[in-house]
Amino acid sequence: MIRTVALFILTAFAAGAVHAQALEGRLKRIAETSTIAIAYRADAVPFSFANDKNLPDGFSIDLCKRIVNSMERQLNILGLKINWVPVTVQTRFETVAKGRADMECGSSTMTLARMKEVDFSSIIFVETTGLLTKTTSGLRSISDTSGRKIAVVAGTTNERAINGQLKRRQLNATVLPFQSRDEALAALEEGKADAFASDKLLLLGAATKAKDPRALTILADQLSIEPYGIVLPRGDAALRLAVNTGLAQIYAGEEIVEIFRRWFGPLGRPSPILQAAYNLGAIPE
Repeated sequence: MIRTVALFILTAFAAGAVHAQALEGRLKRIAETSTIAIAYRADAVPFSFANDKNLPDGFSIDLCKRIVNSMERQLNILGLKINWVPVTVQTRFETVAKGRADMECGSSTMTLARMKEVDFSSIIFVETTGLLTKTTSGLRSISDTSGRKIAVVAGTTNERAINGQLKRRQLNATVLPFQSRDEALAALEEGKADAFASDKLLLLGAATKAKDPRALTILADQLSIEPYGIVLPRGDAALRLAVNTGLAQIYAGEEIVEIFRRWFGPLGRPSPILQAAYNLGAIPE
């Protein structure tokens, strides 16, 4: 009962948060056109992907749809239209930075280097880099990869994490960069690579598309910490406030539990570090 009352108060205050200040930046254009452009990845299962109807779907997509609902209340707009903009690993940040999308909802890790080009919302998920390999490869951990080849998606934080781990452990493995997750998975299946390094849940999603998913396994290694955020235009404080207000409402109530269960039911509840991120993201008024 107390949580319900608190959420009602939070929502009531948030509804007037945006109008308490003059609209500016992209938020002003969104209000004037009643339209928001959201970039999404088609290959980041289960966070952002194109479903059987070729529509955006996934954990991050669900979050962003509910943020849009919150922005409708904040801006006092009925029926804020979403224009979905497909992006790739290589184009996601540029698309937001250059104004072709107002935000990107996918599996993008926050880094200081990326913050020179774009901004991020509060944390929406916390992942870790892992290794996908064939069960017959003989690999049991990254320590076994000397003389082996590891596929990565070029330009990702996973590529940097693997290179850093190999250097720190003095392992003589070869890192093979590919332009897409499908190419990296194909290299593993065809024997051109001995392992594929990426975020663990993305590896799980990729494995479901393999020719023989049962022939693949994810090793226990946790090789980095990957805090995900919604990608936003750099320096646009008004839009960032509107997005984080929406996230605060989701995190303060039961919505985040519902969304998590829908996409990660077999995992049970959020990990302690992820639950802490949600608690901290429930920013009070």
